[in-house]
Amino acid sequence: MKIIIAGAGAMGSRFGLMLHQAKNDVILIDGWQEHIDLIKQNGLKANFNGEEIVENISIYHQNDVSSVDFSADLVILFTKAMQLDGMMQSINNMVGENTKVLCLLNGIGHEDVIKKYVPLSNIILGNTMWTAGLEGPGKAKLFGNGSIDLQNLGTDGKEAAEEVIEVLNVANLNAKYSDNILSSIYKKACVNGTMNGLCTILDSNMAGFGETDVADDIVEAIVSEFAAVAERENATLNVPEVLAQIKTCYNRETIGLHHPSMYQDLIINNRLTEIDYINGAIVRKGKEYGIETPYCSFLTQLVHAKEQILGAK
Repeated sequence: MKIIIAGAGAMGSRFGLMLHQAKNDVILIDGWQEHIDLIKQNGLKANFNGEEIVENISIYHQNDVSSVDFSADLVILFTKAMQLDGMMQSINNMVGENTKVLCLLNGIGHEDVIKKYVPLSNIILGNTMWTAGLEGPGKAKLFGNGSIDLQNLGTDGKEAAEEVIEVLNVANLNAKYSDNILSSIYKKACVNGTMNGLCTILDSNMAGFGETDVADDIVEAIVSEFAAVAERENATLNVPEVLAQIKTCYNRETIGLHHPSMYQDLIINNRLTEIDYINGAIVRKGKEYGIETPYCSFLTQLVHAKEQILGAK
């Protein structure tokens, strides 16, 4: 299958590498020039579960793809939420009437942007529990296991997504179909809405935060705000199950020593964060539905303040 990975950061690198190893024709598209240059020069390097590997995968800057001759069967979106519209414009010439677009972005409501470029029947919303990190430009750190839930938004449902699921599973990405992806997206958003912002503000990995005396109270308060908004959108959240999932992030033997993507963006790479599309989205929807969201509001403000203090771009 001919696949575009749109957004070749940590997670895009993981998916691109694993799909490339499964013999798909993969190209990476990103906007970070140093990252692009090093992958072109040295290949995509990765610490893959403790093994140092290199894969030669084509990569382009998103501003340079208008003349690239590549008709994609599948686009997997991993760009930052605030960059989604610009990325879809950049790759528009490579997206045909039969191209499927799988959105695995953090946050809520991205289909409203994607449907400006492709029909609803070609849009697949997904939620992934895979993790990844970047040790620097051109070098990914990939560890642990994960899975993907996904749902086609068109009337064809599962039938329209079967080929995509098969391709992902041949690459050992553990995909399965969901009849209620919005609930899965909200469940993942709860993990991001706690671990990302809190670890970023507290300059901590997930285990460090989870071992504090106040972790449970803070997490429960944030999750309650997500659950209240989700209920108004007919997305069912099993709150005890969500809290149990978040607590698995504290385990030092698995992923507890990992710094979430928002921490990597702001603290390591001095980049603006996606807070407005995670906790900020809950604040906006809370105002629309008349739901109080003080914890999400405060956390969003704190992250924006830290962005400004650090001069993030």
